[in-house]
Amino acid sequence: MPKIQLKLMAALTVLVAVTVLASGYVAERALRQRELGLIERSLRERSELVRELVAGIPFESAATAQLDERARRAAAAAGARVTLIAPDGSVVADSDVAPADLVRVENHGDRKEVRAALEGRVERSTRRSETVGRRLLYLAVPLAPGRGVVRLAVNLEEVEAVVADLRRNLLVAGLIGLAAALALSFLLSWITVRPLSEMREALGAIARGDLGRRLRPRSEDELGEMAEAINDMAEELGLRLEEVTAEKEQLHAVLAGMVEGVLVLDTDGCVTLANPRLRELLSLWGPVDGRKLLEVVRHPGIDDALRAAADSTTPVVSEVEVGQRSPRTLLIHAAAFPQEGPAMGTVAVFHDVTELRHLENVRRDFVANASHELQTPLTAIRGFAETLVNNDLSWDEVRAQLDVILRNSERLENLIRDMRELSRVESRRVPLQPGEVDVVKLTEALLADMEPRLKECSLEVSVADRSAVSAWADRRAVDQVLTNLLDNALKYTDPGGRITVAVEAQPEVVRVSVSDTGIGIPAEQQARIFERFYRVDKARSRALGGTGLGLAIVKHLVQAMGGEIYVESEPGRGSTFRFALPRADRRPI
Repeated sequence: MPKIQLKLMAALTVLVAVTVLASGYVAERALRQRELGLIERSLRERSELVRELVAGIPFESAATAQLDERARRAAAAAGARVTLIAPDGSVVADSDVAPADLVRVENHGDRKEVRAALEGRVERSTRRSETVGRRLLYLAVPLAPGRGVVRLAVNLEEVEAVVADLRRNLLVAGLIGLAAALALSFLLSWITVRPLSEMREALGAIARGDLGRRLRPRSEDELGEMAEAINDMAEELGLRLEEVTAEKEQLHAVLAGMVEGVLVLDTDGCVTLANPRLRELLSLWGPVDGRKLLEVVRHPGIDDALRAAADSTTPVVSEVEVGQRSPRTLLIHAAAFPQEGPAMGTVAVFHDVTELRHLENVRRDFVANASHELQTPLTAIRGFAETLVNNDLSWDEVRAQLDVILRNSERLENLIRDMRELSRVESRRVPLQPGEVDVVKLTEALLADMEPRLKECSLEVSVADRSAVSAWADRRAVDQVLTNLLDNALKYTDPGGRITVAVEAQPEVVRVSVSDTGIGIPAEQQARIFERFYRVDKARSRALGGTGLGLAIVKHLVQAMGGEIYVESEPGRGSTFRFALPRADRRPI
């Protein structure tokens, strides 16, 4: 049984019990007073009869016998005990006491009713009689002044019997009332508590997440209004939960899809959020929520930046380098939140600027190298032109000067052409027209065009054809790639060396490699040879007329056709450049 139902039943039971007790007390008191009042009026009437019977007889010991006889007659007539008391308080006659025993009766002058009667007043008193051993109602009536007092007494057993009977009736009525109160309180409390129990169960279900739980209002009173309010609350909570869930999912999707790392710390410096990109940037694995920052990210620079942001009212920007095998440069924007009110934590956004810094370095190197590469032929052209203008030279000397100017003009033209070509390739403005390309035949044609230079350098060339399939690529782009690779192999291979072109069919691609037995490339420089103007042997490259842009163009052309190019080399033993092209018979239709 619900506790509230027990409380309601107990309250109603106590209320009924208190009501019955109070009513019984009031009824008993009223009944007693009424009965005593009736007895008193009856005794007053009887006292007149007794006064007439004892009139003319002095209240003296000499008249004891006569007074006793009159007292007994009066008692029989009045139906009450009659006591005659002398003015000095001594009992001279008593209807219930033999004359011989009167000497043992104590003086009644100190009795309340007797004292009042001796003073001339009629007085009533109720107490237990020491003489007869019963509870009596006394009424004392004065006689003529100085003659004494007539006292009548009646037994109160009848009154007590009536009162006891009333008490028994009230007890029975009280028990019946309590039983009825218990039954009624059980019914009323059940009717009242049942909706409350349903509300409690519904609220418990809502608290556990069952927001679809609803109550059926059973009445239009306050309980019905409470049921409607709970239904409205559940509906509103459901809508709010849907909004919060949608916002959480959106935030999760945004954080998961961001290219920036996001880190949120609380006011104690513990991690509360780290998105997947941040875990990738900082190589974080396993749980991080609730852990101190330095336990998760062992980098003092990041810790210093976030501490500074937590203590500052303005955002803090810092740049750090993380990682050892493959270093990354991270730009940190950190700020405390919210901007107003008590601080709740710190949020930091990590931008990976490694490629940007690399591009900035490449751009600076490009500007410096381009300026240097352009400056060299321009200086030569200007110097020899000034010589021609300012000196009187013979035709042979003029011709030699003009040859130098022409040679540097061609070098300058080649450099500008390669720069324009590289710009077009990088910006993807070169329109590629894929088609079937027989790489072996194209290589043989290029080698035939280069045969005079190959014989001049005493180089042996061979084509290893391990493919009977064609590639799906842009013929002009493949031509340019092979031309650059073969030209580099020719330039950097000493006389008597060997150049080998291998074409091999694989399940999805046609793999092409160009190998030489030239000077080779040191391992620490192999990652940079595809950069603009980067040369392994700068003096030899310039002497042979290279611009330093050929391999950069090759790299971007291969990437534009969906492939990658890489190099394998050992100083003094030669280099091998490998790239792959899609097979024509595997192209999507």
